[in-house]
Amino acid sequence: MFRFLGLCFGTLVRLFRSHHTVLLENLALRQQLVVLKRHHPRPKLDWFDKLFWLLVRRCWSGWKQALLVVTPETVVRWHRAGFRWYWRVISRVRKPVGRRPTSKEVRELIFQMVAENPSWGAPRIHGELLMLGFDVSERTISRWMKRVPTNPDPAKRWLAFLRNHKEAIAAMDFFTVPTVTFTILHCFFIISHDRRRVLHFNVTKHPTSRWIVQQLREAFPFDSAPRFLIFDRDTKYGLQVPAAVRSLSISPVQTSFESPWQNGIAERWVGSCRRDLLDHVIAINEGHLKRLLTEYVRYHHEDRTHLGLAKQTPASRIPRAASGRIVSQPRLGGLQHRYDRAA
Repeated sequence: MFRFLGLCFGTLVRLFRSHHTVLLENLALRQQLVVLKRHHPRPKLDWFDKLFWLLVRRCWSGWKQALLVVTPETVVRWHRAGFRWYWRVISRVRKPVGRRPTSKEVRELIFQMVAENPSWGAPRIHGELLMLGFDVSERTISRWMKRVPTNPDPAKRWLAFLRNHKEAIAAMDFFTVPTVTFTILHCFFIISHDRRRVLHFNVTKHPTSRWIVQQLREAFPFDSAPRFLIFDRDTKYGLQVPAAVRSLSISPVQTSFESPWQNGIAERWVGSCRRDLLDHVIAINEGHLKRLLTEYVRYHHEDRTHLGLAKQTPASRIPRAASGRIVSQPRLGGLQHRYDRAA
């Protein structure tokens, strides 16, 4: 306060001086400011200094030419910060008007319920929210339901389909294995979604639609076919394979282009087969590879536990009593092992 009064008194005194004296004093002060700024490039200014320059900016058009302590952009930034602070204080003082805003938690719950339960309406969601202790009107729920994305995640819909129909779903796929002579062998297999059992497999050098149709007939004899069969859009299938699948009273379900995750059970089996066996051996010929796969399918069914089966095997391996000597039994030529207790 005393600094402000001193500044006002100095201004009144300078009004009675001559113009020549004021110019010389201005020049001397500017020279001292240049020296001060040279030794202290960034002087610290308190709130009174900032307020002074904000007032000068509003009252004097030539304030930029007289400003040496800071840049004009800094003064503009101070003004914008003061503007934000002013309206922040005003907003806090005023009482909120209008309807009560819907919390983010409630909005996310509404979106989640609509996505997970497409058949639910506003009354059903309103009832669930009341059970959770949220005081929100049904009209508010209807308004927020209109903002929910109309197309839920396709991956969730596909996962729900697989879980609800796993007993009636099988999948087929191909994978390739190079031999010692650099010949490419094509391995065909069909796997059940229910217990991860490999229903059928075979190996060939030249897969054709007719050969695949024959494999389907061998895999599903005497009305043992599942309801759905998942496979990709490989050109080897053509139009003949989907038609043969329908002739076996099976609904063909073809995955989208470049979407191997939609046939995840088959893709995971291929990955397990490579990690457990094929990455450690070199197939000599077609007969050798078929023998290796026969041993692996037996190991897969009887010995290998699976996370998707609650750490069980497809053939429901019986746990042993926690007593007796533990015996290691080699599988796949010693690449894998099974552990049992001796009788």
